[in-house]
Amino acid sequence: MSRQDDRVDAERVRMPADVDAPDKVLYGLTFRQLAILAVAALAFYGAWRALHQFVPTPMLVGAAVVLGGLVFGVAVGRRDGLPLDVWLLAAVRHSRAPRALSTTDTTVKVPDWVQAPASKVTLPALLKLPADAIDDGGEVRLAGARAAMVAATSVNLALRTPDEQAALVDTFGRWLNSLSAPTQIVVSAQPVDLHGAARTLAEAAEKLPHAALVDAAAGHARFLDGLAARRDPLRRQVLIVTRTTAGERAARRRAEDTVRALAGLGVTTRVLDGAAVTAALAAAADPYRPPRPGSLAAPDAVITASAPHRRHRPEGSRHA
Repeated sequence: MSRQDDRVDAERVRMPADVDAPDKVLYGLTFRQLAILAVAALAFYGAWRALHQFVPTPMLVGAAVVLGGLVFGVAVGRRDGLPLDVWLLAAVRHSRAPRALSTTDTTVKVPDWVQAPASKVTLPALLKLPADAIDDGGEVRLAGARAAMVAATSVNLALRTPDEQAALVDTFGRWLNSLSAPTQIVVSAQPVDLHGAARTLAEAAEKLPHAALVDAAAGHARFLDGLAARRDPLRRQVLIVTRTTAGERAARRRAEDTVRALAGLGVTTRVLDGAAVTAALAAAADPYRPPRPGSLAAPDAVITASAPHRRHRPEGSRHA
């Protein structure tokens, strides 16, 4: 084995899959699990002291075994990647949450002179979104902070040599170590509209100067149509969301720093403006909706209409 292979093997380090796993405190249990079991033990002891003179001992022991098994299952069990107690708490919150939401406040008190309806109608609750607005520069205004988005392409490490892989990982590690605010990397797969691309290509083929180019463009358009009919093509989208710290207001500056830091990876990055951020959020909410024609206006954008064109009457004309 060469020195290069030895050096590459020496740089390989095993890392846990779940780096956010809580620490084990005692008997392989976390502090949260021990707290649940301790509270349950105190409750069982109090119930025993209060009921052992009135309820037969076998009945208390049987109830303690059944309830203790349920508590232990809640403490150590997991469901959908979450601890069972957290999952049950989320289920209770979901069952008590309102089903209908509205962007306008419907809890405004009705004036006394307005006659209330005979039947009580359940009004929708107020929809509280984490973002307040998106400006033209692409900054998302949050509660007390701001965020910006960076679109990036991906890189295939399997096609690089070991030295290139080590350099790319080192560059990516330096960027991660430089982060001082919450940053999110979102990798999603979105459908590709090949029918629209084929239609656009067919329309552009008619304007080509040579017949051979027209035939080639028309053949490629037919290929795209056939491919869209046989398969569901997807494209990979990588978004990096940078957020400001407390008291900092320039989220776009952090996004530009991210673009410069990732330039060494060989990926194409760009900071999204307001329209692109709005389109990205809309696609994240409903990725399988066909794209709307034209660009979406940002929520803070001022939309103006041109003045209506007046028709000039020729001189001497009068209404009948």
